[in-house]
Amino acid sequence: MNSFIKLGALAVEEVKELSTGGWAAENAWIMLVLPFVSALAILALGKRKKLWGSRIAIGMMSYVFLHGGWLWYLSITQGVVYEKAVSIGDVGQNFHLEWGWVVDGLSSMMYFVVGTVALLVFIYASSYMKGEKRYAGFFASLSLFAGAMLVLVASPNIVQLIVGWELVGVASYLLIGHYWENKENSSAGMKAFLVNKVADVGLIIGAIMVAVGAGSFRITEILHAAEEGTAGMTKVAVAGAGLLFIGAMGKSAQFPLHVWLPDAMAGPTPVSALMHAATMVTAGVYLLARFFPLYEGLGEPVRVYIMWIGAITLLLTGLLALVQTDLKKVLAYSTLSQLGYMVTAMGAGAYTAGIFHLFTHAFFKALLFLAAGSVIHAVHSNDMTDMGGIRKFMPTTYKTFLIGSIALAGLPPLAGFFSKDEILVGIDIANVTGNQFVLWTAIAGAFITPLYMTRAIALTFFGSYKGHGEPHEAPKTMTIPLVVLAALSVVAGWVNIPGVYTGFATWTAQRAEEMDLHHAESFDYALLTAGVVAALLGVVVGWRLWGKDAETQEARDTFEIPVLYPLLRNKYYLDDFYLWLVGLIKGPLARFVDWVNSYVIDTIVNAIGAMMVGLGGIVYTVLDQKGIDLFMNGLAGLAGGSGGKLRLLQTGRVQQYAGAFVLGAVVLVIAFVAIG
Repeated sequence: MNSFIKLGALAVEEVKELSTGGWAAENAWIMLVLPFVSALAILALGKRKKLWGSRIAIGMMSYVFLHGGWLWYLSITQGVVYEKAVSIGDVGQNFHLEWGWVVDGLSSMMYFVVGTVALLVFIYASSYMKGEKRYAGFFASLSLFAGAMLVLVASPNIVQLIVGWELVGVASYLLIGHYWENKENSSAGMKAFLVNKVADVGLIIGAIMVAVGAGSFRITEILHAAEEGTAGMTKVAVAGAGLLFIGAMGKSAQFPLHVWLPDAMAGPTPVSALMHAATMVTAGVYLLARFFPLYEGLGEPVRVYIMWIGAITLLLTGLLALVQTDLKKVLAYSTLSQLGYMVTAMGAGAYTAGIFHLFTHAFFKALLFLAAGSVIHAVHSNDMTDMGGIRKFMPTTYKTFLIGSIALAGLPPLAGFFSKDEILVGIDIANVTGNQFVLWTAIAGAFITPLYMTRAIALTFFGSYKGHGEPHEAPKTMTIPLVVLAALSVVAGWVNIPGVYTGFATWTAQRAEEMDLHHAESFDYALLTAGVVAALLGVVVGWRLWGKDAETQEARDTFEIPVLYPLLRNKYYLDDFYLWLVGLIKGPLARFVDWVNSYVIDTIVNAIGAMMVGLGGIVYTVLDQKGIDLFMNGLAGLAGGSGGKLRLLQTGRVQQYAGAFVLGAVVLVIAFVAIG
């Protein structure tokens, strides 16, 4: 066991001032194992007792919430650094395969986020999914989803991180395609899986490079080698850091690998909430945070590309949310944009800002998805053209959705205001090429975010109801999680107020205190004003465009910018480009494979078949018929002839048998005497 591991530039004597976390840290492995035990138990019992699926899952996640919350509390009050590794095997002499867990500021924050959000989603889903087929199987997959993310977060080595990473992908495939009877849904799951596999090629190659460069799979040793500038790491650091980021681009859906995430809305809404808030898409940002010392040191040249890709993502995907009529897809593109903010912050070197926005975003994005699910559950449609005036029927859902939207828009004093302001400051002070242009892009994104959310609120909750049926408020098991998440969406940002209280920056910097975190020590009032004015302007413009009611929702939603809006509706033609590219490769490749099959493989197989037929004829005619059969038939004939002769000796007369017996005895006596 290695309790105190150096990370980044933190000196060993400083690490020893932190707590080891006691029983909670030593037994953090229970949080990693329990979701998988839960999934197996649900599969074993779920068919006989259907409701046990949700009960087992909720019970399991309640423990993860309590244990993760305890570790987060210890990190806040004491500071915790603990790492445990159990040896599994060796690869060569220097590379050890291990399974273990890490408890520090970053991982404790993620344990708390995953445990809190997942527990509330599980409780919500117990009502949302009631009456659905494969109810128990859904909770088994949901448990696997949460467990895979915990394994990823806890990883002390890059091999375990990849295992958790791929398990998250498998679980997402199962959940996105939960309604697999509909081909569109199964195709969405396949699309998510395949796009991520393309990115994972970069992750795996990058992992191999940095591990070989450091001479170890352990993340702490990789980062230490990056800090010390060892010969092996110096050779591979930039390429390895770039390839690791390609993996992060896939999981965190950065442009142009973002195309899978909107289609992932095919899964049930609780899946969307968990995926967008605490698992899957946050994995890429977590990877960048965990390897931040590498990107700050030898891999620093990669950061400018990270920042620019994040900026492109936050702007272009935010614009796409403006033309969506599916409420969940509005939120999906919103997630893409907010992930762009997090990635931009990491590229700018603003470690605290990036993970702080991950922290606050988890609560208000989970809230928005679950509130949207409450609406969908009531009106039986995802399409905002079937909505309008819902606030009259669903006051709790409306109020909580409004709180989540304000937090997302970055308006004070809600959580999103503090984390987004921190990002703007981090970009502004970054020593990265083009940071000022990126800063204005981020401010433009601060205008676009409330613009599309105002549109969503107006079309969903205001005006007259234009759907079918009778909307009604969701049951308590669905509204209580909304209220809890709404409260967190208000207060979560208060843990990091520049110039007032910056505990979050301290907690999450444990084991990394000497890194240049680009943390804002006080408000930059010029940037704060720019961000708030942009957000308020977005609200005002959005209400002017979509606030007024009309006979139909389509009549309300007529705003159009020539050239831009058709481009947005076709999603920048990226899906068409990818389909064309796949077709371009698939056609020639299929024809080549067919030619190889017809003229190479078939020729070889037919030749071998002809040889076997010829050889079979020889074996049959020569060896079998003229050899083995002839020999066996000869033996049979000999045996038959001999038997015929011997048969003549059998007369049936006792006198003859007695005489033969006496004669035989005499012969034997004479023989024995002669021999003697």
